[in-house]
Amino acid sequence: MAGAVTAEPSAPPRPRGLRRWAMDTRPLRRPAYRRLWTSTIVTAVGSQLTAVAVPQQIYDITGSSAWVGAASLAGLLPLIVFALWGGAIADAMDRRTLLLITNTGIAVTSVFFWAQAAAGLDSVAVLMILLAVQQAFWGLNAPARSASIARLVPEDELPAANALGSTVMQTGQIAGPLLAGALIPVVGLAELYLIDALALCVTVWAVYRLPALPPLGATVARRAGIREIVAGFRYIAGHAVLLLSFLADIVAMVLGMPRALFPQLAAETYAPYGEGVALGMLFAAIPIGAVLGGLLSGTFSRARRHGWMVIGSVVVWGVAITGFGLSDSLWIAVAFLAVAGVADMVSMVFRGAILLSAATDEMRGRMQGVFTVVVAGGPRLADVLHGTAGSSLGPRTAVAGGGLLVVVVMLALAAAIPALRRYRV
Repeated sequence: MAGAVTAEPSAPPRPRGLRRWAMDTRPLRRPAYRRLWTSTIVTAVGSQLTAVAVPQQIYDITGSSAWVGAASLAGLLPLIVFALWGGAIADAMDRRTLLLITNTGIAVTSVFFWAQAAAGLDSVAVLMILLAVQQAFWGLNAPARSASIARLVPEDELPAANALGSTVMQTGQIAGPLLAGALIPVVGLAELYLIDALALCVTVWAVYRLPALPPLGATVARRAGIREIVAGFRYIAGHAVLLLSFLADIVAMVLGMPRALFPQLAAETYAPYGEGVALGMLFAAIPIGAVLGGLLSGTFSRARRHGWMVIGSVVVWGVAITGFGLSDSLWIAVAFLAVAGVADMVSMVFRGAILLSAATDEMRGRMQGVFTVVVAGGPRLADVLHGTAGSSLGPRTAVAGGGLLVVVVMLALAAAIPALRRYRV
């Protein structure tokens, strides 16, 4: 199995000078990966246009933030269900074909978003149905997209490829909302949906030009049902390094993601800086740190001890969140959150690389399906946990305590189960 502890192959030569700090762009030399990455750029920005437009339209119709929250939950369940099923499908059919179908489905859904807005339906029910359909297509798409990377680049370039993709997604989370905010007053909500739909045509074309990615060997005849999904969970349970890679993310996000407390902290602790300014900076700090980590990914993307990179980055995340919770100064708090963002990028890069290298190709789709669910569900569970703890203990105590728990639990897992510590490529 790829990723097993064996005699180490010769490491690729490291660049010298400033190049060793810059993003590792080796995967972009490979045309197939470059096309997939290009499609990710469009998806990252376009999806954020819709992510801003839908809640804005729901709020315009209802004047209620509760309905905005309900819409978020309406999209979560289809995402979870179809990400798990999509992982099984990605292991049973040509992944390029699945990407073509799902990207087309997302684009058509954006057209329907545009049509309802242009027609002035003002129906929350229609918006929630369309959102559920869109998230279902996204759930089917994400596992196939991520699992395809291991077929497009060699194993030693997987961290670099993950860093490139993650940096684009994080940049989209910053640029997309800013672009949406600038465009809504100029072109309106309906046209925002249409821009997303048209941009997705570029994604479909880029995916169309990918090589065929059929199942390998005996996996051709596999079905994609409940039994295959359950088999994926059994596979995780039977491979300690995979299980720990998922647990590492759950520990970091559920115990240490304090975004639910940002509004309270902005209104109380950092009110002298201006509540609106403080809130915006708190929400932007982690994505900005993640983008910075991606741009400097040449400093870590060639590391071979992937397990230690995951352990170390989660511990740094916990320490940074603890520092954030103890900070009276907004600027120091933002700096700690930016450090947390860098650590999150490193963790994401190497957890993704482990999932692609330690799992066989016939299981990669299902591993990525579970990964999608963990990434989507962890922060939402954290919102509930931190919101409750912040109300009873105070926001700063809840944040600092959560960060310390991340450090303690991660180190305990690493000490108790050596598989992750020993993992390297």
